[in-house]
Amino acid sequence: MSTLKKLSILSVSLLIAAGLFACEKKGAAEKVGEKIDESVEQTKDKVQDVVNPKGPMEKAGEKIDETVDKTKEAMKK
Repeated sequence: MSTLKKLSILSVSLLIAAGLFACEKKGAAEKVGEKIDESVEQTKDKVQDVVNPKGPMEKAGEKIDETVDKTKEAMKK
């Protein structure tokens, strides 16, 4: 195998590895975006509660969903 071919394979491998590592870290902009998304969702839920009040079973189900989501997020870290 020629040196150029080895160097090409090494370069491609390093680019792929760097891309994979870059995907795992969250930047400041992504964290801020997630906070904004969360705030918008909470505001939308509050408005919806005023327009169309929820019963106790629906509220309980949503709390369970939130707990499951938080648990999933904690397990990712």
